[in-house]
Amino acid sequence: MKIIHAKDYADMSRKAANIISAQVILKPDCVLGLATGTTPIGAYHQLIDWYKKGDVDFSQVKTYNLDEYRGLTHEDPQSYHYFMNKEFFSGINIDLANTHVPDGANPDAEAACKAYDKMVADAGYPDLQLLGIGRNGHIGFNEPADAFSKGTHCVDLTESTIEANSRLFEKEEDVPRQAYTMGVQTIMNARMILMVANGKNKAQAVHDMCFGPVAPSCPASILQLHANCVVVADDEALSLCEGQY
Repeated sequence: MKIIHAKDYADMSRKAANIISAQVILKPDCVLGLATGTTPIGAYHQLIDWYKKGDVDFSQVKTYNLDEYRGLTHEDPQSYHYFMNKEFFSGINIDLANTHVPDGANPDAEAACKAYDKMVADAGYPDLQLLGIGRNGHIGFNEPADAFSKGTHCVDLTESTIEANSRLFEKEEDVPRQAYTMGVQTIMNARMILMVANGKNKAQAVHDMCFGPVAPSCPASILQLHANCVVVADDEALSLCEGQY
């Protein structure tokens, strides 16, 4: 696991965008695994700026998002499909037919998850998987549990995750209680993993991810076992890791 220290959120976003753009430049038809939430927005906006300057071309890229709320259609303004179009895809030259998000509108959880697993496997898994980390150490929507998950599955969201995500909704009661998410094993199949983290509220999770025991009580800790994992985090997120890297 390689840790890259960023000064602040803007610096973290630029450094992460540099790594993503390098992947696209080196392999124009690469497969990107993408994440939602507020942490990666800065990196997405930086990539849009570089695309507009002609520095990076997304026309051949394929993307697979980590997760989607169960019960939301692609057109729902609170869906992750809508989020990705708004914050990233609408600003670059990606073919929307090459962008993929789990089908939250499918009420058959088993069928929806199995179909998404097959799509990701058929694509050969991501060349680069972008991740954020939850305050409880979750990646995707893989919450702390007794065992690491495998393929895409339906999860019940914890109260801390619901509370953290409520900032994107009008009120906390509007946050869906379930989601479809790639499993830990699927995430680990990516050839490179890029974790981004910022803020004091992520400091304990970042420490446990990088230096704690590898245990499903902190799902992100499994990344210690990945052959090519890069963590880009700011001063505050790394505040409990001083002297350890």
